Amino acid sequence: MAGGPPTGRPLAGSVAVVTGASRNAGRGIAVELGEAGATVYATGRSFGDDAATDLGTGTVDETARMTTAAGGEGIAVRCDHTDDEQVAALFERVADERGEIDLLVNNVWGGYEGYDEESFVAPFWEQPMDRYDRMFDAGVRAHFTASRHAAPLLVEGGLIVSTTAWDRDRYLGAVPYDAAKCAINRMAYGMALELRDRGVAAVALAPGWMRTEYVLREYGVDDATAHEHPELGSTESTRYVGRAVVALATDPDVMEKSGRVLQTGALADEYGFVDVDGRRVPPFEIPEEYRRE
Repeated sequence: MAGGPPTGRPLAGSVAVVTGASRNAGRGIAVELGEAGATVYATGRSFGDDAATDLGTGTVDETARMTTAAGGEGIAVRCDHTDDEQVAALFERVADERGEIDLLVNNVWGGYEGYDEESFVAPFWEQPMDRYDRMFDAGVRAHFTASRHAAPLLVEGGLIVSTTAWDRDRYLGAVPYDAAKCAINRMAYGMALELRDRGVAAVALAPGWMRTEYVLREYGVDDATAHEHPELGSTESTRYVGRAVVALATDPDVMEKSGRVLQTGALADEYGFVDVDGRRVPPFEIPEEYRRE
């Protein structure tokens, strides 16, 4: 980015890969990066007519169009991040087309399929094994695989962000979920150590309770006024975590945060950004009724 990016587009000229970008946090992150001027490879399994899951609709090509409309360049890549060959092909394409990467956002995740709260927080001996498998295969391992391929392409000053869940080391309420998220957090720490001499940072980033497409649909609200609903007052949009990613990616001192688990609300206080409804949502805390300490 010789000469610096244009005013108002701090990531113009930069290249980002956002995994799991068909909907939810991945889409919010991709669009915010586009608004900051970045070229964004938005990846995921949902593409074209293959849009629906039990937790919402959306495709990576829709996200790419939204990213471009926001001011960047969105590029959709259909990729199943549990398939090593597809992941390798993704990064080979990025290398051929761009040569290098400034930012990787690991957001792909599995384990919410067939979600219901009662079974999700059931004792570990009653948890289905396929939930554990999805969280580690389509979550932890997918983050590792993408990072492994991205690392040789990351430029000095580059950044890996892995979305996670965290509340000051409190238990997250279900053993498979807690173990998978803790693994992601620890992996970010290890990657930070190994990338340090190359001038590349790695962090884990925890949003709060997000107003995903599924949440908006279930409550029958829109993103601008959802916080006025009594049960959604502490929620944040999926763009809020995207603004946190932009803040980190444009911070010249981001290496000082490398290896840490960060919270969107705390970064909003530090960097001075707000959510789409103008609020500064505080860092997420597990509600008292769900805590097991």
